[in-house]
Amino acid sequence: MTVETDIFAVIKGLAAVDGAGRACYPDVARQGAPTPYIIYQQVGGEAPTFLENAVPSKKNGRFQITCWSPSRSEAVAKIIAVEAAMVTATAFQARPVGAPVSLYDEDTGLRGSAQDFTVWSNR
Repeated sequence: MTVETDIFAVIKGLAAVDGAGRACYPDVARQGAPTPYIIYQQVGGEAPTFLENAVPSKKNGRFQITCWSPSRSEAVAKIIAVEAAMVTATAFQARPVGAPVSLYDEDTGLRGSAQDFTVWSNR
């Protein structure tokens, strides 16, 4: 398992039900995904190193999670729920990096709310 697998397990229940499961996707949503859907992707992180050239037991990643919905209020409610789920997760330690950012996609007319998290894990 990876930290991405753990993040998916924590947030998937907040997305709409898709024909293949939950509408929660890494990197990009599939064409015609039901709303609300959630996208998560790693957008950086810290790379801890030690002077004695040892491999660290923990890994860090900065993950951006975006909730997309036809309505602004639903997108905001979903990202609030995502933040609560991430911060209280037991498989990893996550903290928000800033407040959510509001988005709008002209092509789909969907409203989004995105937030970054720093995530420390053993994976």
